[in-house]
Amino acid sequence: MSSLTHFDERGQAHMVDVAAKPATHRVAIATGRIEMLPETLALIESGSAKKGDVLGVARIAGIQAAKKTSDLIPLCHPLALTRVAVEFATQPADEAAGTAPQVLCMATVETVGPTGVEMEALTAVQVALLTVYDMCKAVDRGMTITGVRVLEKHGGKSGSFVAD
Repeated sequence: MSSLTHFDERGQAHMVDVAAKPATHRVAIATGRIEMLPETLALIESGSAKKGDVLGVARIAGIQAAKKTSDLIPLCHPLALTRVAVEFATQPADEAAGTAPQVLCMATVETVGPTGVEMEALTAVQVALLTVYDMCKAVDRGMTITGVRVLEKHGGKSGSFVAD
């Protein structure tokens, strides 16, 4: 593992200079999930939540969050994103596996530039899942967001990463 790039030789935080790096096609895919009560999942799937289309609103929130990542994470570069896709899948409880009912979220973010888009993909997932929580908290305050991570990253000098 290389040294941390967001610190200068004096140990002070700084934004990494990417001016000399070539622009390449970069892709990151992140995932996460929110666990909930069966009744909450049923509301989401039926579209009968009081605040409306939970997953539709969460998709837009995730896309918007990816575009605003540099406003939220202090040392992230503002990027011209070429694609942001946020997808959801619902899963009922699986007693054999010991899992609760859940909504899975996957965000794919792309750009052509000198730095990667992992942070944008992670931000999209987190904000999309927070939006699900916000829209359903009136019926289920015990929801848990978990498992947020980068699944894949492609492009740039360090090449590809695919999680186990």
